[in-house]
Order: sequence, then C-alpha cells, then structure tokens
Amino acid sequence: PTTPPPTTPPPGSTSCRVQYAADSWNNGLVATITVTNTGASPVNGWTVQWTWPGSQQVTSAWNATVSQSGNQVTARNVAWNATIPANQSVSFGLQATHNGTNTPPNRFTLNGAACG
Repeated sequence: PTTPPPTTPPPGSTSCRVQYAADSWNNGLVATITVTNTGASPVNGWTVQWTWPGSQQVTSAWNATVSQSGNQVTARNVAWNATIPANQSVSFGLQATHNGTNTPPNRFTLNGAACG
C-alpha cells in the first residue's frame, strides 16, 4: 500500500497560544498578556486582537501599542519585540477601567489567526 501524503493543518488551525492574567479591583484592572508562537517559523511583526465582553476601557499599555474602538482592542508590537521566535513568547501589559465586572476575553487572534 502507498503511504498517504502528509496532511497540512486544517484552515483556521492555531499556531499561537495566549495567556491572560488580570489583577482587578472595584473599577480597574492591570492585565498581563503573553503570546506564545507555537508554530515552526518566527512571527515577524505581530498584531493581537480581542473583544472585551464587558465595559473595559484600556487607559495605558506597555511593551505594545494598544488601541481600542468600542469593545474591540488591537495590540501591536513595539520596536524591541517585533519578532516572536518559534516556540517563544512575548508579553505585554495594560491598565484598564471597568464598571465592576472584569470578565476576561474568551478569544484572541494573532495576525488574524485564532489562538488557543
């Protein structure tokens, strides 16, 4: 019998993992977001996006340029962390306000691809 050709990952498969950790208080939070490149190739230039499920509003950020429109948040690399080598991570942080509930985002994307 012939060996079937290797399969490629299905479309939409993830090559990234995002960890979100937040310290919350009555109407604010500080969050650390760690993006891991689980693919075999480096990521050169990154954009991480998510949607807040509540009223969170980013007020400041570090190690990323963060913008927000409505509940949609976009974080882009800064000069010193533009490359995420294969099997390596980059972290950035932000401070935000909320109305008393800080439900974490349930989905992150890296350069448009969903992360696990």
